[in-house]
Amino acid sequence: MRALMFGWEFPPHILGGLGTASYGLSKGMSLQPDMEILFVIPKPWGDEDQSFLKIIGANNTPIVWKDVPFDIVKERLGKYMNPEEYYRLRDHIYADFNYMYTNDLGCIEFSGRYPNNILEETNNYSIVAGVIARTYPYDVIHAHDWLTYPAGLHAKSISGKPLVIHVHATEFDRSRGNPNPIVYGIEKDGMDNCDHIICVSNLTRKTVIENYHQPEWKVTTVHNAVEPLSPEIEAIERLAGVPEKIVTFLGRITMQKGPEFFVEAATQVLKKTKHIRFVMAGSGDMMNQMIQLVAERGIADKFHFTGFLRGRQVYEMLKSSDVYVMPSVSEPFGISPLEAMQCGVPSIISYQSGCSEILNHVIKTDYWDVEAMADAIYSICTHPGMAEFLKEEGKKEVDEIKWEYAGQKVRDIYNRLVH
Repeated sequence: MRALMFGWEFPPHILGGLGTASYGLSKGMSLQPDMEILFVIPKPWGDEDQSFLKIIGANNTPIVWKDVPFDIVKERLGKYMNPEEYYRLRDHIYADFNYMYTNDLGCIEFSGRYPNNILEETNNYSIVAGVIARTYPYDVIHAHDWLTYPAGLHAKSISGKPLVIHVHATEFDRSRGNPNPIVYGIEKDGMDNCDHIICVSNLTRKTVIENYHQPEWKVTTVHNAVEPLSPEIEAIERLAGVPEKIVTFLGRITMQKGPEFFVEAATQVLKKTKHIRFVMAGSGDMMNQMIQLVAERGIADKFHFTGFLRGRQVYEMLKSSDVYVMPSVSEPFGISPLEAMQCGVPSIISYQSGCSEILNHVIKTDYWDVEAMADAIYSICTHPGMAEFLKEEGKKEVDEIKWEYAGQKVRDIYNRLVH
């Protein structure tokens, strides 16, 4: 069984949970017998782990014929592919297609991020998908998140192979129920014309069925999981010289993640004690608004903004935390609490998160219930027995939530569609 997967990001170059989930699921699926994965991303950097799959770069795929010498291809693309593969891809370009935004290799450049012209990049990605879909053999197509749905549909139209789309989030989650009609249209088109839909939680499945008008039989929940910690990460120690308890928010600082409720809860806690510090780790369009809110609440001396953290920095922050808080307004799943629990950090999550469906040894509150959130933070920080229980039992629980199990569920869906 070979899957042609379309994704938008892949570790170590990630900007959110999508890349982490794509990596974990692919690795879990690779443990299934007779499973191969071709994973397409807009722009590989050359340091991705390809031990369990093959990475294909959209930016290294020619869509316009150029007379390029072998030596030039080897010099420019040798880090990413054999020159023979470039020429094999070139054999499958559209003979009558010319595109003004190609480079001297006949390829489209991609940012590898989420630029302001994201709709243009999404369209370009779907164009490239046509060449890739004609070049490689595969049995099933798997598209991760709305950015890749047009690419998946293009590949399906070319090959006739079944298409699975993976809903990691919907526009209703990102916009607090006020969706961008263009993005909603792309999502709806993908759902209407695919063969099966995978959602990361029952919460998301409900949204897909009710707001995108999909039949129940077509939509399956496969909860996310978490990668085991490496020995290097396990060895990270708590930051020295900070006597106070540390309470951490880690994620995009956007309205979906509820950062203002974290600030308000911090304000409530600091009315009771001055022996706790709060950290907001991440970046996003509400960063300046949150800095202003912290100043207005008079808690700036106990509140810290780290900016965006990646890789080892995330775990250094978690290993130095006493409480992790995810007050998301609408979180399709939320892998970060699982990562915090792996590090032995007692966690507080909102009922409005998909991971609340599978986690038991956490404290759950409504995102808007600032008083309950503040009480939970204060209790964990001031009651060692409670903190120790959540630390030990939480780690035991999350260590049994494995990507291999999620991978088996996805493989079962493939088998039904293909056979």
